[in-house]
Amino acid sequence: MRTRSVTIYSGQRIRVPEHIQRIDTHSTHGWQMRYGQPSLFFSDGHGPGNGPRPALKRAIVALGERIAALPAPTGLQRDISPNKQNDLPVGISGPILRQRPGRSVPECHFSVNLPRFGAKPLRRSVYIANQNTYTQERYVRALASAISLRRQAEDEYQAAATESKRRSISRL
Repeated sequence: MRTRSVTIYSGQRIRVPEHIQRIDTHSTHGWQMRYGQPSLFFSDGHGPGNGPRPALKRAIVALGERIAALPAPTGLQRDISPNKQNDLPVGISGPILRQRPGRSVPECHFSVNLPRFGAKPLRRSVYIANQNTYTQERYVRALASAISLRRQAEDEYQAAATESKRRSISRL
C-alpha cells in the first residue's frame, strides 16, 4: 500500500498509509480512517499507552478490517455521462457503420471499452449485421452481448482491484 510521510504537531515525521489522514486542530489530535462509511477517528489520547503512533496503529488495524470486508474503490465510471448523446450504457459506443476493404456492403458493430486493472483498457467490436441484414432483433442481441462483455470486464476489474488492495494492506 502506498504511504506518505506526515509531520505532526510535535514535529515528528511518521509514515502513513493511504486512506488515513492526520487531524491536528487546537482542540483535537488524531488519525481519521477514510475507507468505506462511516469514517472513523482515532484520538491520540492522554496518558500511558496513548499518543500518535499507538493511535495510528489502531487506525491501521481498522483499515485492514475494512479492506478485508469491503470491495476496493475502483474509480470506474458507472453512470452515463449527461453529455452522452445516446442512451447506451457506459463503455459502449455505436452502432458504428464501416465499409471494410473488399466488401460491397457496409457493416454495423458496437465498440466496447473493456477496463483491465493495472493495464490499458481493450477495445472490442461486437458485430450487429451488415446493411442488408440489419434488424431490430439483431441490434438487441448484439447490444446484450456488448453489455455482457462490459459487465464481465468490470467484475474482473473489481475483483483484481480488491485483491490488490488486500495484498497491499498485509505488507504494512
